Amino acid sequence: MPRTVAVVGAGAAGLVAARELLREGHAVTVFEKSARVGGTWAYDPRADADPLGSDPSAPGAVHGSLYASLRTNLPREVMGFSDFPLAGRVFAGDPRTFPGHQEVLAFLDAFADESGIASRVRLRAEVLRVRPLGRDPGERWEVAWRGESDEVAVEVFDAVVVCNGHWTVPLVPKIRGIDKWHGKQMHSHNYRVPEPFRDQNVVIVGLGASGNDIALEISHVAKEVHIAARYSENRLGKIELKQNAWIHEEVDCIQDDGKVRFAEGSAVAADAILYCTGYRYHFPFLDLDGLTVDDNRVGPLYKHVFPPKYAPNLSFVGLPIKTIIFPSLELESKWVAAVLSGRVELPSEEGMLAAVQEHYRRMEEAGRPKRHTHVMMPGWEEHMNWLADQVGEPHLDARRCEMFQKLFRCVLSLDERYRDRWDEEVEEENGGARVSSD
Repeated sequence: MPRTVAVVGAGAAGLVAARELLREGHAVTVFEKSARVGGTWAYDPRADADPLGSDPSAPGAVHGSLYASLRTNLPREVMGFSDFPLAGRVFAGDPRTFPGHQEVLAFLDAFADESGIASRVRLRAEVLRVRPLGRDPGERWEVAWRGESDEVAVEVFDAVVVCNGHWTVPLVPKIRGIDKWHGKQMHSHNYRVPEPFRDQNVVIVGLGASGNDIALEISHVAKEVHIAARYSENRLGKIELKQNAWIHEEVDCIQDDGKVRFAEGSAVAADAILYCTGYRYHFPFLDLDGLTVDDNRVGPLYKHVFPPKYAPNLSFVGLPIKTIIFPSLELESKWVAAVLSGRVELPSEEGMLAAVQEHYRRMEEAGRPKRHTHVMMPGWEEHMNWLADQVGEPHLDARRCEMFQKLFRCVLSLDERYRDRWDEEVEEENGGARVSSD
């Protein structure tokens, strides 16, 4: 049976969710707080007044976290959707295998227009509250939202799909002795260009994909760059490809003399600490019981999508990280749309809760911290194939899986030219013949 569905957010997750819901015959309304579609891919040169971005509800708080030079860390071949690829077509004049953010934004604009979603999006429409109505939890949903006129409107929907992203609210670790620190502190959410760090000694906390990019970019203008990272014991010391960059273990504390001390015992005098430490899941508009965000675990959620108490009429698309994001968004969206139309059934509430608890038990048994609940590696391929099975889609092909594993190794290599070397290596592997990415 067709449903009326509210989709919160018009980034990549919200757009593909809306497309799949429309395909299943549902009546879709997409609420987007900003003035355009694209979500995190819409570059904003502004930064928060607070460099740490401590209050996402502060007046003028900036949603975007892109830096000016950002390029995808996945090639075009795994960045698009199954019937609307990013490969084989240029959207904003950037044909590179690893394009810049402008190309991805133009791709999403084209996807919204050509799939008929754009007309379903209400821009400058901020969702203020989502809450269940009726005797049965999640039977119907009230959505309160504020538009350009600043007036608040309330509408009722059969279902809500939450797609508001999770690259906006900084996760800043607490460093012992930070009150002794008198230098600059910033979260990568507010990093745009390296120039403010010229001739400075900079400590970068964290070495994920963005931390890697930012550390290497800053090294071109900074005096010294010191990277503090977990699981770095076998990589300590000077970075081979850089004259002014070192890897350390985690930050232990700020010493009484103001130096930054690392867990392996070394200490440096620094001008700035830049946190590349990820983001918090944040749903300020959800007004309901039985769903929490605890140490970045959103739960309970069945397969990261459905809260058992409110399924199927409340769902989340786009929570998993360290996976092939766009195909993952598409499979989650197909699953949500098919469940809402009755083509696919979910387990009982008890069955879903049992599956969630089993997931938590396995994490604990493996020694994985709670904050990694939605980190899909190393089981990302198994999860993607499970989603595909739910909606009758083919499993990931071996080539894409190998590509993702290779990319992970490239990021860890700290080679800032890995994106440009990619085509060179592919060409060599194919005997000198350049291979199209489509």
